[in-house]
Amino acid sequence: MLFSEEIKLSLPDADISYYPGFFNLETANAYFNLLLNEIPWQQDHITVFGKTYPQPRLTALFGNNDKPYTYSNVTMQPLGFTSALSEIKKQIESTTNTTFTSCLANLYRDGQDSNGWHADNESSLGENPIIASVSFGEARYFNLKHKDDTTLKQKLLLEHGSLLIMKGKTQHHWLHQIAKTKKIIKPRLNLTFRVIK
Repeated sequence: MLFSEEIKLSLPDADISYYPGFFNLETANAYFNLLLNEIPWQQDHITVFGKTYPQPRLTALFGNNDKPYTYSNVTMQPLGFTSALSEIKKQIESTTNTTFTSCLANLYRDGQDSNGWHADNESSLGENPIIASVSFGEARYFNLKHKDDTTLKQKLLLEHGSLLIMKGKTQHHWLHQIAKTKKIIKPRLNLTFRVIK
């Protein structure tokens, strides 16, 4: 593991840090291959504006407190942490000084898999939630836009082995997404660690 430099995003109403090489290449490759094969990926159906359709990515929920997680009318029941996820969680916890209870894993199989504009502001996450997001595999752009000021936008390339931390009032004021792309790209695996109250 390599503790990379912290890059603070200078955005108003936000507290976002990016660590580009949080896991070194060898470690990131090993975790990517292991998690890709050991996680029991599933495709849920989500309901948006009254329409139901297959979620454009695969997911799995892990936790240590049996608490389900609900978003977009999908309620997921947690599986127990694997040893690899526990190792990753421990390393992130030492950087963030936070004990995470849950991990939502996402698998973006290709450029057509995506995540629409949203904020991680579910009541189960508390008032000012901390979200720690680890990326393995193909780099994807992470888009941010301010909820009130449409001129405030940011685009960040989330690289293999990187860590992104959002905390404070970020979820109150900002939306984020992983947009579709027509480029032919390989799979990306994303682990989002949360504290479910």
